[in-house]
Amino acid sequence: MSRITYADGTPTQQRNSLRRAVAEVLRRLSSKPSLDADSKDMLAFVALALREIAEGVDRSATAWEKRDYYLKADQFRREWEWAAPTADRLLAALCAERWNDVLDELAQLAPRFSDIRIKQLTRPPSLWKGCYETLRISKTLKA
Repeated sequence: MSRITYADGTPTQQRNSLRRAVAEVLRRLSSKPSLDADSKDMLAFVALALREIAEGVDRSATAWEKRDYYLKADQFRREWEWAAPTADRLLAALCAERWNDVLDELAQLAPRFSDIRIKQLTRPPSLWKGCYETLRISKTLKA
């Protein structure tokens, strides 16, 4: 059997990178005094990143199942089962512009990223620029 190589890193590396990016964005959001266009982009990025995390979890668990590690795969899925529903609720609230619901989701989301220590903000704002508009366009096309 040949070794699988990933161009963008393994699913674990991608998940850790996304977790770090979300933690940085949450920190930046907490210092924002009001909701502006940049905040909406950040919120959309968080929702899309959570969806990517959920997909990566499924890829990892599927790989473990192929090697007959069913218990480990099930445990891992249970550990991350919050990611997909949270992403869906956050995306729905963003598209409907229900900002109070968005704030509630962020409050529930913050403890999930509390284990990440941020000494310096390293993610550039270009990472989330335009995410909100992209999200709105994609939801309009699906509807």
